[in-house]
Amino acid sequence: MSHICLMSGSTRQQKYGRLIQKELSEIFQRDKRGILENAFITIADVKVNADLSVAKVYISMLLAKEKEKVLDNINRHKSELRRALGDKIGKQVRIVPELIFYRDEVEENASRMDELIKNLNIPPEK
Repeated sequence: MSHICLMSGSTRQQKYGRLIQKELSEIFQRDKRGILENAFITIADVKVNADLSVAKVYISMLLAKEKEKVLDNINRHKSELRRALGDKIGKQVRIVPELIFYRDEVEENASRMDELIKNLNIPPEK
């Protein structure tokens, strides 16, 4: 019986994570406050804890030049972003989760690996 509850919990977390990802993406696209300073970022993933009170937001900044500066700026405006998220999803959820932003380096690492592979000098087989 407890196994079924676990499954529904994780499904609920995933659904909630997708909702937050969608709405935060729209907030970042509009970025009226200039938080991103014109850096192009995407929200790669959102992981929500079991009680839905904390959302870990993984952002990809593939083309951003000063990635740490962009992340610091986002973190400085975390409460504004949470408020904007609350305005969008407040009627659908009991609590708006605390947001924790992380750099998603999966794309960056994949891009770096592609570059390394492209530049390998492998002699043809004889």
